[in-house]
Amino acid sequence: MSEALQNQRTFALVGHGGCGKTSTAEMILFSTGVIDRLGKIEDGTTALDTEPEEIKRRGSIQSGFAGYKWKKNDHYLIDTPGDANFCGDLPYSLAASDGVVFTIDAVDGVKPLSRKAWAAVEKAGLPTVIFINKMDRDRADFDAAFNSIGNSLGISPVLLQYPIGSKENFTGVVDMLSGQAYKFEENGEASKCDIPADIAEEIEVLRETMIENIAESDEDLMEKYLEEGELTEEEIAKGLSAGVKTRSLFPVCIGSALENKGGSLLLDAIQTYLPSPLEHAQWTGEDGSTLDSSPEAPVACFVFKTLADPFAGQLTICRVLSGTVSGDLTLFNSNTDAHERLGNIQLRTGKDQKAVKGSVGPGAIITLAKLKETFTGDTLSDEKHPFTLEKPTLAPQLITFALSPAEKGDEDKVFQAIQRLLAEDVNLSLSRDEETGDILLSGMGQNHIEISVEKARRRYKAEIVLNAPKVPYRETIKGSAEVQGRFKKQSGGRGQFGDCWIKLEPMPKGGGYEFVNSIVGGVIPKQYIPAVDKGVQEAAARGFLAGSPIIDFRVTLYDGSYHTVDSSEMAFKVAGSMAFKKACEQAGVSLLEPLMNVIVEVPDEFMGDIIGDLSSRRGKVLGSDSTAGVTEVKAHVPMSEILKYAPDLRSMTGGQGTFTMEMSHYEECPPQIAEKVIEEYNIGKEE
Repeated sequence: MSEALQNQRTFALVGHGGCGKTSTAEMILFSTGVIDRLGKIEDGTTALDTEPEEIKRRGSIQSGFAGYKWKKNDHYLIDTPGDANFCGDLPYSLAASDGVVFTIDAVDGVKPLSRKAWAAVEKAGLPTVIFINKMDRDRADFDAAFNSIGNSLGISPVLLQYPIGSKENFTGVVDMLSGQAYKFEENGEASKCDIPADIAEEIEVLRETMIENIAESDEDLMEKYLEEGELTEEEIAKGLSAGVKTRSLFPVCIGSALENKGGSLLLDAIQTYLPSPLEHAQWTGEDGSTLDSSPEAPVACFVFKTLADPFAGQLTICRVLSGTVSGDLTLFNSNTDAHERLGNIQLRTGKDQKAVKGSVGPGAIITLAKLKETFTGDTLSDEKHPFTLEKPTLAPQLITFALSPAEKGDEDKVFQAIQRLLAEDVNLSLSRDEETGDILLSGMGQNHIEISVEKARRRYKAEIVLNAPKVPYRETIKGSAEVQGRFKKQSGGRGQFGDCWIKLEPMPKGGGYEFVNSIVGGVIPKQYIPAVDKGVQEAAARGFLAGSPIIDFRVTLYDGSYHTVDSSEMAFKVAGSMAFKKACEQAGVSLLEPLMNVIVEVPDEFMGDIIGDLSSRRGKVLGSDSTAGVTEVKAHVPMSEILKYAPDLRSMTGGQGTFTMEMSHYEECPPQIAEKVIEEYNIGKEE
């Protein structure tokens, strides 16, 4: 098994949305004989985009998986989504990979979303081969795309292939290591040919540059190159391979996936330069323990994705971290303390599955069915050697919508339908708002939420209405007041009586709530004092202006009276509530709105538009910084103005902008905004 594992490759296809990752996967699968025709995303016929929502929107919304053989060696491929709405679980896919094929397109080069994806690859520390796709397009610009790799990503790209022809005349490549030219045949194969005379001189110059770059990554090679002025092809290849694995060098291949140009050369680069699972660094557990990526080590598998299959039910996608796995094993889930019998192990390509004969070792991407207590992020391991892989950190959700059923009374059906989606999408978060009772669904963007609701409707027949979430306004006290709250009720028999005097005053921002008991002489018995406190808190939670909780205030209870027969906890609770409302009238209450910390990344040319747009949303721009053609803008923006920012940013930047936001602090609402919020609240109460 050791030799087979040494030649095995497990990698993720990563890049910005629209760069052609799924088409590249299609080219790879066609070149290796897994599929017998090239599918197209536009036609909904690719092997890895199989969900109805993917076919409808012509783009990946979840990772696809495939296994194939190249020159008798096993390869496992993970095709990750590039759209910002659906790439939130990228760190999990990278945790399951030994290397990356980072895809950019020859038209746009490195985009802001490419930088975001690259940051995840950098964090994972994975060796990478870069593939410049779409070399056949009308606006393809190889030089600009290649230069953008070093300029925008800050790395040392090594040109493995130089194009012969461009755009519609892209007909072949020159292998820079061997100096051999190849012409693309109709079946996708590359046949040897002569280097065209018009680029021969340029090839020589570029080859010298490539050799220098490789030599600089290794002291011994550099010394020999300086002494002798040249390196053998074997030395160049060995130096490049070593540089890729230490992430000091990044080989660049080129092609056109849609036209099946460059597939075999890309496959050779994957086989030659990406590492085997045996070369993976030790796995680190949550408790700091380590585990070798070796077939001799105890068995451990990381669950990095869960899928819902209409026929097989829940499918668990695992990366074998260590040991040897077969279907007769029962493994221990250290996250849920459950024992899971693996049963039939499958290898998945798109929606097709093939049973594994025998066992598989480290690096294998396997599919398990009907595991009852195992979920994304869990680790399955040998019970005698339990191991829990440290989970990668996921980005926070960016947008929240309130969900309601199309028909009243179906709230539980809606909640349960969405809850079933959470198992396969770790970037969704479902909750209930304690203040409003709303069902809240949070995700990475409006498209993410809308497609999740579409899935729930299709699979579970749950008719769901999406509403903008209610902004969590707050209210606070402006001044001080001293008032009496007196509750007296007599209707025959025992009555109700409670009487209290309180002082209401504001606290500093963030001061919270404080209740001070200054009663002396027993004017209010001790058993009734907590009731006054409770009455005040309940009234504060209901708000005074717009139904929003009142925050940052102090109430001092300093006087009152009681009746030996008619007084009760309920009476003093009502008295406390009455006193608080009266005090609010006298002291004055202001409405507070939440402000978000917003960070927007866009190409430099959009900076003016973005700053202008944020200002129009009552945002306060805190600063901006430009690096490698991308500007980062930081601002404080009222939450009410940025609830649906994702589609607006996409529209303004042609999909090239990204943003993150998190809660910052509360500030007083401008009068005209406060009036509108209060008016809407009062209209809602009347309805």
